[in-house]
Amino acid sequence: MEKEKATFGFIGTGNMGSALARAVRHNVEGSQILLANRSPQKAKVLATVLESETADNQEIARKADYILLGLKPQMMGEALAEIRPILASRQTPFVLVTMAAGLTIARIQELAGGDYPVIRIMPNTPVFVGQGMVLYACSGNVKPEALEAFLEAFAWAGRFSAIPESGMDAGSAVSGCGPAFADLFLEALADGGVSCGLPREQALELAAQMLLGSASLALETGLHPGVLKDTVCSPGGTTIQGVRKLEEAGFRGAVMNAVIAAYEKTLELK
Repeated sequence: MEKEKATFGFIGTGNMGSALARAVRHNVEGSQILLANRSPQKAKVLATVLESETADNQEIARKADYILLGLKPQMMGEALAEIRPILASRQTPFVLVTMAAGLTIARIQELAGGDYPVIRIMPNTPVFVGQGMVLYACSGNVKPEALEAFLEAFAWAGRFSAIPESGMDAGSAVSGCGPAFADLFLEALADGGVSCGLPREQALELAAQMLLGSASLALETGLHPGVLKDTVCSPGGTTIQGVRKLEEAGFRGAVMNAVIAAYEKTLELK
């Protein structure tokens, strides 16, 4: 399944499904993308934007090399039961790609009715702008060339990180839930700027670009965040006083507890 020839079928074009469809469109032709949704009109609108094709679940099950299941966990069983006979009769290889929280690779195979190759992904909302963090784990029967073609096709979405499936929930608590935590911090930074007299729009721009730049600096240099923090904190300066106030408020402990709480809730939902 080479990238140039592969067909990508999306069963479900909700927020994340449509974001990934837009991402793959950067690297493949529109004719290689099939879109299906419970609301056909929604799929049709996206297909017009991507210059791709609409289909139904059965057609995608018959034709797509990569079948992306952009469905809520509670909808997965019904959708896979519908296409199970088609998958069983296929003579050509295919890969199921699931992004449903809490559903393991083994569970997807069980619902699909066969030991099919499965790539399980957990993307986050920055995928919408090509700055996503996508965790992925594969069943043992996903061929290396199939995984490589998948990663190349979706590369525009952002950074991909292989993770053991046992670590998927913990990883998602950081990268999947993390945007909400970062947005709270972003809003608070902007509010602080407004409190000091900055116009709201400018305060938000300063805070957002600062967070983007700081994250890029950490990724590109590989330096520990503590080291990067120390480069800004001059002795007796302004920044260290701000850091002191954050420490007094239990900032780091609160962030750690937020991640742990999200992780524990994921386990409860299972």
